[in-house]
Amino acid sequence: MGFASILQSLGKTILSSVILTLIIFGVFFYLNGGWASDTYFWSAFFRYLHVLSGIMWIGLLWYFNFVQIPSMPKIPDEQKPAVSKVIAPTALFWFRWAALSTIVTGLITAYLNGYVHEALLLKGVPKNITIGIGMWLGLIMAFNVWFIIWPNQKRALGIVETDPETKSKSARTAMLVSRLNTFLSIPMLLTMVIAQNLY
Repeated sequence: MGFASILQSLGKTILSSVILTLIIFGVFFYLNGGWASDTYFWSAFFRYLHVLSGIMWIGLLWYFNFVQIPSMPKIPDEQKPAVSKVIAPTALFWFRWAALSTIVTGLITAYLNGYVHEALLLKGVPKNITIGIGMWLGLIMAFNVWFIIWPNQKRALGIVETDPETKSKSARTAMLVSRLNTFLSIPMLLTMVIAQNLY
């Protein structure tokens, strides 16, 4: 009854997870004897937030493209409003803010590690160039989320009133740009991962 009651509430689940994370962090911090500098600590902290945000962002991107969009034609018309009026707006809220959080925490991490300038200019050592490619792909994807997908989804979902033709065109535009982001996400993730093993 005890732990199951925590898991029945998303808020309690997340709070409990944060507490467990802090305990594990405290143990590692103690075993490590602390960290050598504040920069190293904050770099690790923002990298962790960057990964958390990225999982939320790309996870929802793939949910839209692998689950929601292919499933919509199979859903009876009378049931579609449950998706378009309830599920999709909530998913899009977390989707767009996770995108922004991923970009902000990623840039902070790059700054703290001293490679933000070289990475964005795609120069320097192979590691900086590789992660720079990933950063630019991520920036393009985040731009698409906020300035193309979200405005078009607002029209497509009826959050912003518009005529049926514009609504249909907006739904198609949002879908195609979401597909573009899915296309970009796979090489983006590759560059982010392999850059960690380069010099």
